[in-house]
Amino acid sequence: MAESTAKVALPPTLNSKSPQPPLFDGTTRLYTAYTCPYAQRVWIGLNYKGLQDKIQLVPISLDDKPIWYKDVYPPAKVPALEHNNEVKGESLDLLKYLDSHFEGPKLFPDDPAKKEFAEELLACAGTFGGAVLSHLKGGPNSEMIAALDKLEEALAKFDDGPFFLGQFSAVDIAFAPFVERFQPLLLELKNYDITSGRPKLGTWIEELNKLDAYKQSKWDINELTSAFKKRVLGL
Repeated sequence: MAESTAKVALPPTLNSKSPQPPLFDGTTRLYTAYTCPYAQRVWIGLNYKGLQDKIQLVPISLDDKPIWYKDVYPPAKVPALEHNNEVKGESLDLLKYLDSHFEGPKLFPDDPAKKEFAEELLACAGTFGGAVLSHLKGGPNSEMIAALDKLEEALAKFDDGPFFLGQFSAVDIAFAPFVERFQPLLLELKNYDITSGRPKLGTWIEELNKLDAYKQSKWDINELTSAFKKRVLGL
């Protein structure tokens, strides 16, 4: 499996007192936040494609956003990609944009069966997150269990590797940041181990943690879960 192992020093997070980087000066920038799972998706994608030296990370504080960021990207969300005199957002759209506009290992498959299954899984990524969040917020666990069982079932479809499409792809990227947060949160708040009775999910997590592209995007897990509890769960 082709993958860049290039590493870069991470830039500091910008806040309301930080000056704005020059807009549309020919630099390709990923406006991100180190604790945001959606932004992490695109960060993993650019790492996997070996674009660390071609796309500049611009991390911003979600609790103290730079005033100028709304002018850069009016929704004022992350991630957002500045490229070719445009700023685009939405994490899954940006993964497709990276694949079609930049060189490097492909994030999306060419095989028709895998392509169809990829779109099916990407379409339900939000439903998966919603089911787990509902339980974390005090709802019943039935939908969460069904959502996790669906991941286990999906991981059994292709046998040419441990990932959703066999080989690593945008589908793994879509789910990875959320599983990274949900696994410790469910254990802490609900005493629930997501890998119990789901061996393929356990193997997927193990193999994911071996990938440099993913490891480069990982942040302190305590900070991640703390930010998630505060911003999403209101704890």
